[in-house]
Amino acid sequence: RQIQIPKKWKKTPMEISSPLHSICRVWNSLFLQPSPIQVPLPYFSPFLFSSQHNCPPHKPLISLPQRPSNTRHLFQKKPPSATRSLPDNGASVDLVREPVRIDPSLAVKKKATEISNDLKGVSIFLVGMNNAIKTSVGKVIADALRYYYFDSDSLVEEAAGSESSGKFFRERDEDGFRESETEVLKQLSSMGRLVVSTGNGAVQSAANLALLRHGISIWIDIPLDMIAKEIIEEGNHDLVSTPELSSEVLTQLTTLYKESRGGYATADASVSLQKVASKLGFDELDEVTDEDMALEVLKEIEKLTRVKKMMEEARRPF
Repeated sequence: RQIQIPKKWKKTPMEISSPLHSICRVWNSLFLQPSPIQVPLPYFSPFLFSSQHNCPPHKPLISLPQRPSNTRHLFQKKPPSATRSLPDNGASVDLVREPVRIDPSLAVKKKATEISNDLKGVSIFLVGMNNAIKTSVGKVIADALRYYYFDSDSLVEEAAGSESSGKFFRERDEDGFRESETEVLKQLSSMGRLVVSTGNGAVQSAANLALLRHGISIWIDIPLDMIAKEIIEEGNHDLVSTPELSSEVLTQLTTLYKESRGGYATADASVSLQKVASKLGFDELDEVTDEDMALEVLKEIEKLTRVKKMMEEARRPF
């Protein structure tokens, strides 16, 4: 609305040029004259002056042009543009930009750096059926955390003299092999900053399960058919005498898996190859890399250390 100047301020020409008169002229120029751009009224102005007073209107010196509706704002982000070219046959192509996948090796190193302080040098024990994935994952984690890597079965075989004699020792004297395995785990559990890959049946002994409590145990769950295929390709099937090699190996692995599954389930956390592949959107299990599995293991370790830290803080007296 138009602002009026009180009559007592209209006595002399000097008073016409008073500061209030200038304010009224600015007010009228902004809000009473038609302008291409509508300026919102300040929230503090209407109650300062009475509606009974008047001051002369003033035409604004500059009229701002109205921005065209099809003009993009200066700070408005551009829509993502596709980078793929159209085919020559004129077929339609989905131009949606594909998500960029972070390098798994860099993600593993970053996650290892984040949890190293809270981990405080606690050893990590990998349980599950023996396979190349579990071995590779253990080495990747040890390298990222700057830990030492050991394979408990290899240590037992080395103590027996050689790899061949170690296998013979395991096959002929199962009880003696388990006793040696327990002794190896006892020595390893007393140390820190280790990643230990345990054997197939390491969890069958109650003494071994108690030793694994000295660190963090992770179950690396790999499908048995993949492990059977790996054993056949490597030629480690000296116990198999039937023509149906694959079926026999799978049967032996299934029997051993059923005997050890209860011990595997007592691990602090588990990482399944099938779940990791589903999470990453892979159709084939072979597409999952060792770094992908190692990253999931580190994430599980991060959860465990976070829970342990919260429990320690809850025990503190007020």
